[in-house]
Amino acid sequence: MTARTTATPRIAVLGGGIGGLATAAFLRREGLTSTVYEQAPRLAEIGAGLVVAPNAARQLRRLGVLDAFRDRAVRLDTGWEFRRWQDGTVLSSENLADACEHLYGEQTYTAHRADLLAALHSRVPGENVRLGRECVGLDTAGAAYTLRFADGSTATADIVIGADGVHSVVRDTLFGAAPATYSGLCAFRALVPAEDAPGFARRPAQTLWLGPDHHLVHYPVSGGDLVNLVAFAPAGAYTTESWTATTTVEDFLAEFTGWDPRLTGLIRAAGTPGRWALLDREPLSCWSDGGVTLLGDAAHPMFPFFAQGAAQAIEDAAVLAGCLARGLGDPAAALRRYEGLRVPRTTRLQTVSHGRAHVNHLPDGAEQRARDTAYAQQDPLLANGWIYEYDPETELDRMAAAR
Repeated sequence: MTARTTATPRIAVLGGGIGGLATAAFLRREGLTSTVYEQAPRLAEIGAGLVVAPNAARQLRRLGVLDAFRDRAVRLDTGWEFRRWQDGTVLSSENLADACEHLYGEQTYTAHRADLLAALHSRVPGENVRLGRECVGLDTAGAAYTLRFADGSTATADIVIGADGVHSVVRDTLFGAAPATYSGLCAFRALVPAEDAPGFARRPAQTLWLGPDHHLVHYPVSGGDLVNLVAFAPAGAYTTESWTATTTVEDFLAEFTGWDPRLTGLIRAAGTPGRWALLDREPLSCWSDGGVTLLGDAAHPMFPFFAQGAAQAIEDAAVLAGCLARGLGDPAAALRRYEGLRVPRTTRLQTVSHGRAHVNHLPDGAEQRARDTAYAQQDPLLANGWIYEYDPETELDRMAAAR
């Protein structure tokens, strides 16, 4: 079906994570009301830390939540600090404090996911969020879309936005259930209390330790109260793709035997680490069908090696809301414009993020030494300018001018 033309469409957002709440917040900013359906009984983002680069910070400012977000975020002075696995030798480092705002108009922050979620939630009225509503089906026949929930209830909508993550029911309904490809990599994550972390890990810095078949990233979050660790290693036979799965500190440590003792000491201070498999998915060339579309990980799950997963979901939300507000007379056409603006950018990010795994995990040798030399000579803040300077408002203005 095609969503009916109406001045006040019923908009359903499936998923109350960062992408879903950002969508509801941006729709509200455009004067549109939506209902968010979240399967969890309360809004409490699982996971740990994330990086909020200038392209995401710009959108938080536009929503009016950046100041509140900064109360618990950590502004980075140093980013893309690459260190050698064996002895911590600094291969390259970027002075974000001096350059980031000058180049891109915003700073770079690190934060706990729950703090970003709370900032977005503050712009969505409580009555517009329905908790404990696990969507198990979407019916597309008839005059409106019907959402079916695990508790037997249903809801109808004229527009459906699938922000329901990597295991998206909406994506499977539109395009069929496509199994993911085994990537051979898994991720570990943990939070370490600042008082238990060494001084080098408490600095306002995003640090990446590179070694054979592995790398580890750490930075402070939660106003500096915690240090976030995320590490990547060969998965072996491990294929569980769930952020609720856990492992032991011993298993985590075993992956980094022989690494700098300062780093293994940091791992020892972790509580119960999480562990999940990185499963690979090809980019989608189409996200929408009629009045239904995808957003965030449901549309473009990507390896986290450019720290852009949350940022891209927030950008999606801004563009989607702008397209709908400018095209309410034909929601299906508005959603096609949205995907037309977003697919090339997210596909490019999926591709470069995928390629970074090989580069980060080179074994010691000539290729590794060439990489380290290249890192010492490059300016990642400038090299990634195409990521950080992006502004959805500019894209929307270009779209309007072209019509």
